[in-house]
Amino acid sequence: MSDRTGPTDTPAVALGPTALVLGALSTIGIWVPALFFVVFPWTALTGGLAICLGAMGVHHARRGAGRLWVSAAGAALGVAGLGGVVFLLCTYGG
Repeated sequence: MSDRTGPTDTPAVALGPTALVLGALSTIGIWVPALFFVVFPWTALTGGLAICLGAMGVHHARRGAGRLWVSAAGAALGVAGLGGVVFLLCTYGG
């Protein structure tokens, strides 16, 4: 039995799927406009977390732990969700 951990059983593997789920939650207002104002408070939070976790997931995936495409997709969805909030606030915020 080895005491070393492999690239598939590290916590870094969970960064990509977590970023993907948070990114999907941050873009729910774009997919379903009727829910935009219901999920608006959570959109900025989940979008920012998806960007951060996705960037960390990409970093670890390039080192061999996790999947690159899942982390990149989560980060991209986070950018779309957070970008929508920033665009809305800049347009109507003054």
